[in-house]
Amino acid sequence: MESARVAGFGTSVFSEMSRLAVQHQAVNLGQGFPDFDGPKEIAQAAIDAITSGANQYAVGQGNPVLRTAIAAHSQRFYGQQVDPMTEVGVTSGATEAIFAAVQGLTNPGDEVVLFEPFYDSYLASVQMAQAVPRFVRLRAPDAAHSTWWFDDAELVAAFSSRTKLVIVNTPHNPTGKIFTRAELERIGELTRKHDAVLLSDEVYEHLVFDGGTHLRPATLPGFRDFTLTVSSGGKTFSYTGWKIGWHLGRKELVSAVQKAHQWITFCAAAPFQVAIAKGLELPDSYFTGFVESYTQKRDFLSGALTKAGFEVLPCAGTYFLMARTDRHRKAGEDDVAFCKRLLLDHGVASIPPSVFYSKEHAPDVHGMVRFAFCKTDAVLSAAAERLARL
Repeated sequence: MESARVAGFGTSVFSEMSRLAVQHQAVNLGQGFPDFDGPKEIAQAAIDAITSGANQYAVGQGNPVLRTAIAAHSQRFYGQQVDPMTEVGVTSGATEAIFAAVQGLTNPGDEVVLFEPFYDSYLASVQMAQAVPRFVRLRAPDAAHSTWWFDDAELVAAFSSRTKLVIVNTPHNPTGKIFTRAELERIGELTRKHDAVLLSDEVYEHLVFDGGTHLRPATLPGFRDFTLTVSSGGKTFSYTGWKIGWHLGRKELVSAVQKAHQWITFCAAAPFQVAIAKGLELPDSYFTGFVESYTQKRDFLSGALTKAGFEVLPCAGTYFLMARTDRHRKAGEDDVAFCKRLLLDHGVASIPPSVFYSKEHAPDVHGMVRFAFCKTDAVLSAAAERLARL
């Protein structure tokens, strides 16, 4: 009885790995959510909002208090000026913002450029809009490239007269790549040339390591008019279950997203909007401490994986590590089979990165695995002990 547009969607590998982790008492380094809460003052702000009566529908475009905080955050960290009343919208997480953007900015048959690997909701959003995905592969670091990279000829070939949307995720899940200024300028050049919109998914904007900085594409010269920025409070403040996301850009772009949003969820959870506004106003010390804490987690897990025989790839941002499995992978074993064996035989849950690829290119990463390090030190230590037995 299901429609054709959802017939191809099965249970996500994230749900499957989390289910197996619970069933077999595995240490879960799979799905990307923290196993700890964020700052207590943000939780208290949510409690205060609930007890003060902020429990009914919020304004569809978002509580003005949160929209004002988002605009102030953009000015504070990026020198980006946006009008909170016309150039900011609030959604039920960044995932809904992306879904609504695809529905609001494309027509059936339009083409959307996606960089592989991509967050899995991108492709589903494109397919449900009856648009056509065009893929550009990010290739793993090699002798000539210190980080994940793409071929310029392949990028150019992905564009056509039907291109309407280009989705970039920086910092990038699952690779940990941060797109360089030169890369973003090249992508923007082609986006502008084809009169398309650049959607920049920046949910990991505050998780950049080793003294690096996050470059917001919308702040590059000439990018403002065709760039829609998406982010959320879940990753930065460790309250992923609240699902408070937002988008900002030229009012015509925000309006297009809002027109879809009003028929998807209409509004995001009212008390949590108030609380995330408080989070965006936290002092600089919170954001620097946030990076320092995650740097330690990254380095600990990277060291444990290396000792266990994995080849860990560079991670400049996000809270994920990609690693090659050559020393442990059985002949002919793909990444899904490897991750299930790692879970069942060794008690550590991970994610097979092929789920972030089109079927055509999935074999490119059958020898890799993704681990999440957004976990308590005790959980990471338990994972390290189990990995050491490999």
